[in-house]
Amino acid sequence: MTAYVPSVNETDPKKIILSLQQLAAGRSNATGTVTLATGSATTVVTPTQSGMIAVGSQPIFTPLTAAAAAELASGNMYVSVVAKDTFTITHTNSATAGRTFLYAILG
Repeated sequence: MTAYVPSVNETDPKKIILSLQQLAAGRSNATGTVTLATGSATTVVTPTQSGMIAVGSQPIFTPLTAAAAAELASGNMYVSVVAKDTFTITHTNSATAGRTFLYAILG
């Protein structure tokens, strides 16, 4: 669910209030989908929306497939690097395809 983002020059209070209401309801534009790379122990995520990730940001994952849930449950998946506009997931080097997650970025 995306949130309406008014421009910095917005003067219509209704649009500004709508944006605040959507944020309070949990909407965010800092989300995406990632499928873990097969045959590799890392997957680099670089969202197309610049500015979504900063040093100190925290990606949160929700598995979308049984393979993704198994990877998360294995304890071998973690975020190893967070940098400006990118993060790296370290995981099992596996031929298993379809390890797909939704993610949200906090911070």
